[in-house]
Amino acid sequence: MFAVIKTGGKQYKVAEGEKLLIEKLDQPIGAEFDFEEVLLIGDGETDNTKIGVSLVEGAKVRARVLEHAKADKKIVFKYTRKTRYKKKKGHRQPYTKIEILKITA
Repeated sequence: MFAVIKTGGKQYKVAEGEKLLIEKLDQPIGAEFDFEEVLLIGDGETDNTKIGVSLVEGAKVRARVLEHAKADKKIVFKYTRKTRYKKKKGHRQPYTKIEILKITA
């Protein structure tokens, strides 16, 4: 069984037992919570698929927070020739690693 959830402005296809990295959440490590915005629920074996008009009613995806961390540093370098202008910046995007526990329709 799989589902498509929406979080952090992105959509993710998830299955039970899967671990994935998403945008940072305000949940403590070890906390269990539900994703309420479920767009699709499907079963890979049969044609038993539920597609929501915007969301599937009554569907939830249960997840557990494993860790909070930051991604590798991305370097942003601006340079303009002939004017002695250069600027170097770095950015580390925070993320949350979660594990999908259960999908309920």
